[in-house]
Amino acid sequence: MLQIERLQFFLHLLPKLTVGLVGDLFLDRYLEIDAQLGEPSIETGLETQQVVRVRNQPGALGTVLNNLAALGVGNLVPLTVIGDDGHGYDLLQSLQSLPVDDSHVLRSPDRLTPTYTKPLRQDAAGSWQELNRLDVRSRQPLTDRTCDQLCRHLQSVFTQTDGLIVLDQIDQRNTGVIDDRVRDCLRKMAQQHPQRLMYIDSRRWLSEFDFGTLKGNRAEVLAAVPDAPDVPTAMRQLNARTGQPVFCTLGDRGMSTACRDGRVVHVPSGPIDGPVDIVGAGDSATSGIVFSLLAGATEIEAAAVGNLVASITVQQLGTTGTATPQQVLDRWYETCS
Repeated sequence: MLQIERLQFFLHLLPKLTVGLVGDLFLDRYLEIDAQLGEPSIETGLETQQVVRVRNQPGALGTVLNNLAALGVGNLVPLTVIGDDGHGYDLLQSLQSLPVDDSHVLRSPDRLTPTYTKPLRQDAAGSWQELNRLDVRSRQPLTDRTCDQLCRHLQSVFTQTDGLIVLDQIDQRNTGVIDDRVRDCLRKMAQQHPQRLMYIDSRRWLSEFDFGTLKGNRAEVLAAVPDAPDVPTAMRQLNARTGQPVFCTLGDRGMSTACRDGRVVHVPSGPIDGPVDIVGAGDSATSGIVFSLLAGATEIEAAAVGNLVASITVQQLGTTGTATPQQVLDRWYETCS
């Protein structure tokens, strides 16, 4: 389904691509605790956890940024809204090592910077264990002023990049960056520029998008078409609704794609040895699909590249993995030659 010459061609074009992204950008903050240093609090008598290292990295939309950067995309233009707070400062600092234009990262005093704080503690065997996560984010709608500003920037990002990734990860309606008003703005732009790639990955609201190239996992695709008896039928209905390709990730079974002509094709993944960690696998598949489509791949070729990238990242245990171009080529030779 994917010839090596085609894969090499797609990878060769990566540095020339500029990809826009819109959605909720999180700060993932890891607190490494040394259990040997624990001591009781004088005030409460409770044991205090002693943090010896703090690691910050961009999450949610930032996971896709990390993947695209590792693959070698030349320029990344995220559009999001974060708080005017310390977490926001740390999040912007975490983007400095990536090829990111952060001029469209909007800071609002009305918002909290979305942050997942993840305490990690080593057990007696030296393995890291994640303790209860601490979540920070706003749970109110964007203000009208912020939403208007977001839509103005959205028009600029969409027209100045080769394609746009829409990442809609907030389950509670109208509390994240992709609310009903922003969705209407996206719809109008998709109608005005039908040939430009608008790739949409929505965890909870895939059924609300009647435009764009849609992507979801099996559960998300079936939830978007409740009356569909199976995934291929649901994909055909979504394809008929949007007139654009649809991608559905299927775990170790690979991926299915509904092509523009309505055909649903299953693209299997190659065998993977050893234990796996599927955290972030969908985002890594998205990265492979998007850069391939922007480089001129067919839907089937793009699904095959998405499978290759995801098969690499799931083997990176205990972290949200990424893949380099050389790793992608090596995996092709391992599984496709």
